[in-house]
Amino acid sequence: MEKDLRYPLGRLQITEESLSQEDRVALIEEMEEAPERLRNAVAGLSEERLGMSYRPGGWTVRQVVQHIGDSHLNGYLNFKRSLTEKQPSLISYDQVKWVDLEDSKSGPIEPALALVDSLHRRWVVLLRSLSPDQFGRTFHHPRMGVRDLDFLLNLYAWHGRHHFAQIQSVAQGGFR
Repeated sequence: MEKDLRYPLGRLQITEESLSQEDRVALIEEMEEAPERLRNAVAGLSEERLGMSYRPGGWTVRQVVQHIGDSHLNGYLNFKRSLTEKQPSLISYDQVKWVDLEDSKSGPIEPALALVDSLHRRWVVLLRSLSPDQFGRTFHHPRMGVRDLDFLLNLYAWHGRHHFAQIQSVAQGGFR
């Protein structure tokens, strides 16, 4: 079976079970470390490397960095809505169209890195304040149905790992 280059670490493993408190703590720590991991992943990459893709037809490193900022901002807002509204219907966005906008295609990555830094500092404070019952709060996702905040925590921790692996593949060679 041929490896799917879009998912260097494999697809997200979805479970219907609630996370244990130990799992939550580990995922929150991962969220806390994500900004530094992202900065380290792109440190020293030339403009040429930032313009390289991790696979044929894939996004460039620049687009991946911009996408992480966009996606995690949406994730944070979805967390807050789920905590303050009764089972909100989340609004999805077309991530492919977003990364095709000029700020993602050619903009500097530093603002996106700063966004991820600031956003994750706030997000981790929020995450650490939540009770197990609050992680059970639910939302309705247009494509995934009813899910809880344990799912969303797992999703965004995986999302960071997933894109860091793509960036690392470019640092080790990548595609044009």
